[in-house]
Amino acid sequence: MGFLSVLSYAHKLTTERLALGDRAIDATVGTGADTLFLAKTVGKRGAVYGFDIQAAALGLANERLRLAREEAPLAISSVTLLQRSHADMLEAIPTDWAETVGAVMFNLGYLPAGDADRSIITQPDSSLQALEAALRLLRPGGIITAVLYPGHAGGELEAAAVESWAAAVPIHVAQSIIYRQLQRADAPYCLALEKKKSKDH
Repeated sequence: MGFLSVLSYAHKLTTERLALGDRAIDATVGTGADTLFLAKTVGKRGAVYGFDIQAAALGLANERLRLAREEAPLAISSVTLLQRSHADMLEAIPTDWAETVGAVMFNLGYLPAGDADRSIITQPDSSLQALEAALRLLRPGGIITAVLYPGHAGGELEAAAVESWAAAVPIHVAQSIIYRQLQRADAPYCLALEKKKSKDH
């Protein structure tokens, strides 16, 4: 049967913590797969924000969302896509979203579209800034998932930086885990943080 893929595992963790009507953020829109997943999971009464610096990514995501709405117009939340760095998350998200977000998903690396410029990759500094913002925006019990790609140039450095950041988050703030294939050092892997429901523990 095999283990879940890292993307499927990120979706599983998120599904278990998101409810209909929730708010969610796709920090790296890419082709829009996670954006659509979040929009379906929170449903019509929910809301989703998505970030990507590439216009091509937002175009792909908008088309994916349009086709999904044609098939099931009542099943998908409103989605706001922004051509901005995920590092701008705190400034771009409405102030009333603070500590109300159920999930923030990161899929780091490059845009996996056929003709995309693969030299454009997420960077450790902006990704860490975005992760800090995501942690502040999460509600208690909310989750951050980050799929990391150590196999491409620059990816190993970013993955190590994200892992170090997560390990340094105080245990009373959030707990963090890694889901990883141990036999392949360059295989993608999933890191997740769940915000503690109470600071008393």
